[in-house]
Amino acid sequence: MDRAQKEQLVEELGQIFESSGVVVVAHYTGLTVAEMQDLRQRARDAGGAVRVAKNRLAKIALYGKPCESISSLLTGMTVLTYSEDPVAAAKVAQEFAKENQKFVILGGAMGENALDVAGVEAVSKMPSREELISTIAGMLGAPASNIAGAIGAPASNIASILSTIEDKAA
Repeated sequence: MDRAQKEQLVEELGQIFESSGVVVVAHYTGLTVAEMQDLRQRARDAGGAVRVAKNRLAKIALYGKPCESISSLLTGMTVLTYSEDPVAAAKVAQEFAKENQKFVILGGAMGENALDVAGVEAVSKMPSREELISTIAGMLGAPASNIAGAIGAPASNIASILSTIEDKAA
């Protein structure tokens, strides 16, 4: 890799570190190519991505970024799992770590907040953006359906009273 390619890689990594809601750092020693492809696919499906980069270049890219605190985690064979959604990458990494003993989460960062292993696990248990949006939409729709039910209830009560009177008259 020549100097221009390294500079381009540092620039790409810098953009990743700035735009990501969460970055999870893990060791992946011993994972097969198929297992790494599985991890990448899971991250893609969740709206995130997985990146393997030289630690030295990643540390250069981290300089001055909000998540600079993770630079101490970049030792050995590390992989970065990241996403704009502050929960997606943590969920993917945590689920993959449960299934794969060779994938060891070291920590991560959520904006300027450094996360240890327990922090990444806690973030992974939070609801995702889509789950929050659907919950809020359900809460917004509930009062409208209650109002519609309340408005329709007197009419149905009157109809049932009239049918009862009709039955008695017959």
